[in-house]
Amino acid sequence: MEQANERFVCIHGHFYQPPRENPWLEAVEIQDSAFPYHDWNERITAECYASNSASRILDGEQRVMDITSNYAKINFNFGPTVLSWMQFAAPKIYQAILEADKLSMEWRSGHGSAIAQVFNHMIMPLANSRDKRTQIIWGIKDFEQRFQRFPEGMWLAETAVDLESLDLLAEYGIKYTILAPHQAAGYRELGDEEWTETEIDPTRAYLCKLPSGREISLFFYDGPISRAVAFENLLDSGEALANRLVGGFTEDRDWSQLMHIATDGETYGHHQKFGDMALAAALNHIELNNLARLTNYGEYLELCPPTMEAKIHERTSWSCAHGVERWNSDCGCSGGVPGWNQQWRGPLRASLDWLRDRLAQGFSRKGAELFKDPWQARDAYIEVILNREMERAESFLAQHAKKDLDASEKITALKLLEMQRHAMLMYTSCGWFFDELSGLETVQVIDYASRALQLSEGIAEHGVEKAFLDRLKEAKSNIPAHQDGLWIYQNFVLPIRLDLVKVGAHYAFSSLYEEYEDHSQIYCYAIAKEEYSKVSTPDAVIAMGRIHVASEITEENACLTFCVMRLGSHDFKGGVIESCDPQAYAAMREEMSASFDKGLYTELVTLMDKHFGTHSFSLLNLFSDEQRKIINIIINQNMEESISSYQEMFERSRPLMEFVKETRVPVPHIFLAAAEPALNQSLKKAMSEEEIDDDAVHRIIGQIKKWQVGIDGGDTEYFMRRHMESMSSQLMEHPDDVKLMGRMLKYMNLLNEIPINLVLWQMQNDYYILAKSVYSDFAAKAAKGEEGTAAWIEAFRKLGETFRFNLGAVLPQG
Repeated sequence: MEQANERFVCIHGHFYQPPRENPWLEAVEIQDSAFPYHDWNERITAECYASNSASRILDGEQRVMDITSNYAKINFNFGPTVLSWMQFAAPKIYQAILEADKLSMEWRSGHGSAIAQVFNHMIMPLANSRDKRTQIIWGIKDFEQRFQRFPEGMWLAETAVDLESLDLLAEYGIKYTILAPHQAAGYRELGDEEWTETEIDPTRAYLCKLPSGREISLFFYDGPISRAVAFENLLDSGEALANRLVGGFTEDRDWSQLMHIATDGETYGHHQKFGDMALAAALNHIELNNLARLTNYGEYLELCPPTMEAKIHERTSWSCAHGVERWNSDCGCSGGVPGWNQQWRGPLRASLDWLRDRLAQGFSRKGAELFKDPWQARDAYIEVILNREMERAESFLAQHAKKDLDASEKITALKLLEMQRHAMLMYTSCGWFFDELSGLETVQVIDYASRALQLSEGIAEHGVEKAFLDRLKEAKSNIPAHQDGLWIYQNFVLPIRLDLVKVGAHYAFSSLYEEYEDHSQIYCYAIAKEEYSKVSTPDAVIAMGRIHVASEITEENACLTFCVMRLGSHDFKGGVIESCDPQAYAAMREEMSASFDKGLYTELVTLMDKHFGTHSFSLLNLFSDEQRKIINIIINQNMEESISSYQEMFERSRPLMEFVKETRVPVPHIFLAAAEPALNQSLKKAMSEEEIDDDAVHRIIGQIKKWQVGIDGGDTEYFMRRHMESMSSQLMEHPDDVKLMGRMLKYMNLLNEIPINLVLWQMQNDYYILAKSVYSDFAAKAAKGEEGTAAWIEAFRKLGETFRFNLGAVLPQG
């Protein structure tokens, strides 16, 4: 037990982004608004999730004194859908988060900083009992697999709460959750009869006794300080944040006080640039000055069990003044675009509720034929979601099926479970959070509904999709051109809806530009090449083949025959049919090849219609990333010629323009228009050489400054950073490479002459690891006079200064 009246500080970060995966590909496609990053998950990871795994503590001269994990020192939860993406797309950051939880257990009496979250951020009070239960089970199982322990706490999406949700949390062993202070309806000492209904004191834990007889602890975070962090620039100063937190303690309280706040984790680095550093500085300031004891909720709960009881306002949340109406009606909580309303929220939820119930009926009816208990199978299906190996799905079906299933029945069983998964994903809270029905997040939840409907074909009653769309039509867009939910479904959702034939079309067109192995993977589809041929001329290329396509999610499969061609630089045509007939394929290939060899391209289109019924497939049928890749190839082939022309024009005109400049006559705009792409391309090329020519770079920089042309800041910074990170990665593998350090120093010195603010995050992380791991060995060898080590020490220290480290604080002394 703690000492009397000890003071504690706990900061909770709710790290979550809405799932952004294409429901048919199970992958996040390119998002141009996140440029220069591939997508928003990648961008927010760079700005926030990564930063908090290795945050900087700076000295008065803005030099790095230490690098620390904020996750190990705070309380946090990550959305399972974000972690599932991060596990494969950003594995180093993913592992850093898991390791931080382990470290926190060493520091916090065996209590980890991480807690679980309801699986896909569903607003629990608006969910039915069955979905609530599955959300909690899936959230726990996901947490257990990732963090290798049972979660003590669970985050409720938007802190939206009702007694049933709390009771289910307690039923499944969750000890506590976190709520906003206004969600408390009253409190009293344990054993008292009378409730006090004034504002609750957030500096302690409260027990909530539930109608079932179960209990759960509640933490009500400090509202004013949390708002100041999220919305009032309190993160401008780490010391100010620390002082605001410890300023909340008073001598009037006779218990061990807990000052704690909760905000979106993205506040620390994404919403507020360098917010992670302010958080790190605040935690460091509190620790160094012994202002309070840093803790997490699990540790505090063990040290200071509740002596007070609280009751809640049901159907409330932290971000809606009207309870949970932000996800149900036009309550006025929104971004506030003038003239817009959110009357679409009600019809959207009503449509999805109707669809959920119809799909549940089909699931219960058909599932009873295949599973021992369909709903228990759904609860357990998280095991397959977390491990998509086909062997895992097979063993799952063997465990839960009521009989031996044949191949067709296995496909139906998996489609049933996937249908239910998407029927829950379509309730992800972000679909209602913002202003507009046609916004990305809302279209995403309608995508999930469409995928659930597609999976329900042959399972749910006939006409469900039409009846759903009749209801969805009642949801009206604020943008006249987007009309309503039906228009959005037809124009935004259906165009990305996939089947195996469309996957085959993607394979066929992409094969014009890349060589596939006999067995290949396209997102969650396995492709086996049966036959394939490709013929190219300077003006055209044609590819024909037979392939076997199988979904690794549902085991659906098909054998496809295709023919695709490119005429000129960008005229693509193709046909794909579901057929395994080798003789029909051979006849088609013979006819198409003969016409192609003769250059009879118009005849090819007629033959394609003959063999495939249509040539309706085109480059538009490629998935976004591959489509972008091919379009960039086409553009780059043309742009290389254009850039070359710009460079030729620039060099040819430069002597005359220098003369014009000396006469003080304005330089023609057309010359400057050519100078910008020419000089930017020259700079990138010169800076990417293995052995950089200093004089050449200086000449280019001189020309950039002379003509005052712009540097493409975001793109050029990203390009230079990736090059520097590559060298830093090499140094991690070969830390004794003095020559490599010399190249890195040279690169950094040249970058300092370019008006680009290079993000040093990864290079600093690598340097910090080397400083803590290998520097002492080299220093010891240098002290003994070992050959070459003095030069290594000098180069390493210069590199640290270039990377803005306080070497006295970072490098081991002695």
